[in-house]
Amino acid sequence: MKRSIITTSDGSKTIQIEDLNERYHSIHGALQEAMHVYILAGFNTYLKRHPKQIKINIMEIGFGTGLNTLLTASLNSKVNNKVYYHGIEAYPVNKRELDLLNYDNIIKSEASIFRLIHDCLWNKTHEILPNFFLKKKLDFFSNVNEINMFNVIYFDAFGPRVQPNLWTEFIFKKMYDSLRLNGILVTYSAKGSVRRNLQSVGFLVERLPGPPGKREMLRATKVL
Repeated sequence: MKRSIITTSDGSKTIQIEDLNERYHSIHGALQEAMHVYILAGFNTYLKRHPKQIKINIMEIGFGTGLNTLLTASLNSKVNNKVYYHGIEAYPVNKRELDLLNYDNIIKSEASIFRLIHDCLWNKTHEILPNFFLKKKLDFFSNVNEINMFNVIYFDAFGPRVQPNLWTEFIFKKMYDSLRLNGILVTYSAKGSVRRNLQSVGFLVERLPGPPGKREMLRATKVL
């Protein structure tokens, strides 16, 4: 499928899949969306809810451009928790596309980290920064089989319009099982069917204000 690099409203770039009219990030701002949905509503919220927890396991469904990883590593360098980050991706972004993205320029202090994230080998654990460990796993989302392992899930798959099979009860049950008690899942989608599928497997689901250009997003918590 033909892919191109486009500039979003906040000046950051993303990848657009022409045939599907789908993008890796919001056209209203790739950087703003990542910060709002995954960092503030996800990682930062978990830190506030569990201030005494030092070790945190994060799984990203849809590693993509590595923007969420970069922002998480940057935040953790300030709070200094021990973070183990697992990025799941079946179709990695190629080097040419990474070179065309301008994350190095927008987040200048973290430019070298962005390169480290993408230069490290797949399916191996690497310490990108002190107390930040990254494992990029080349695999399909349906093969996630960890149990009670993660504290936070960034659910950043392509939207249900183009890949409805990734937003089903089957997939969300895997997410629920892989989370520890009181763990959270955050996603940019607020579609009714997504919310209902999350609830049907046991999640307590909140509707939250969305990032620029989107009215709502969802945060789901694993409860008994």
